[in-house]
Amino acid sequence: MPRMLDVSDEVRAEIGDEEAARLLAGESAPGSYDCTSCRTPGDSEQERTSTVLFIGDETAVLAFAHATCLPSQVVQVTEEQLQGAVRSIGAVGGEPQQQPLPPQHTQQPPQAQQPPNLVPEQAVLGVTSGLVLIQNELHPALVVEPTAPVARPGAFGSGDDFLPLLIEQGFMPMTELAAVPPVLHGWSVLLAAGQLHAVLQPNPNGGRPVAWWQAHQPLQVTDGWRAAANKHQQVLMFAAPVGSIGRQPREDLMRDALDKAAANGKLVSAALPLAGI
Repeated sequence: MPRMLDVSDEVRAEIGDEEAARLLAGESAPGSYDCTSCRTPGDSEQERTSTVLFIGDETAVLAFAHATCLPSQVVQVTEEQLQGAVRSIGAVGGEPQQQPLPPQHTQQPPQAQQPPNLVPEQAVLGVTSGLVLIQNELHPALVVEPTAPVARPGAFGSGDDFLPLLIEQGFMPMTELAAVPPVLHGWSVLLAAGQLHAVLQPNPNGGRPVAWWQAHQPLQVTDGWRAAANKHQQVLMFAAPVGSIGRQPREDLMRDALDKAAANGKLVSAALPLAGI
């Protein structure tokens, strides 16, 4: 039976017209599936379904998502992340489709990670997930703070250019958390198999987005965080210089630290669309 599948031009270019035709005809696409975004059941015979192709260094994995959760797209991940996603899905009884399957999404305490574009020998990024209340609504948030001052690439000295670098990329300075920041198009948050994998930025050479920050191991997020991300289809990213936020054990303390950083002119933010939860 034909499937109600969305196969984007980008996905079609990777899998080929013949495989795309087989999918649309129902020959290689499952009827029922677990959405790679919200992890709830879907039925490609009854509802519009997106094909999401995760590509690693050596492996490609075709997954399926409710069209209301994710558009059809290609997502670049590391081979390790892809294999980890396959193992996590196998552990809960999922069956790979085409090749292995992809990831979902959850929360964890802050962990230091290497920032690709920001002098890795001097600073690593701490990334914390949590819910932030803005205008009486809970929003999923990532709070990013380096462990040391971040110098502009090629610069010498002890200055901290972390916020100026982000402002140049389109992040907005905040003086208070009174409204949701505007969407920063081209940037996105990669969530797969229920875990946080990376923050993606536009590729300066064109083509697929590249990782601005990438987790050494996928980070868990809470069910509440995942539900808010699925509801809003975006994640708020807040960034502050070293020493502005700290490792806060509770969301209320994290919010207090964010408010203080904003009041001191040490906070930038943007709303980043989801790239593949």
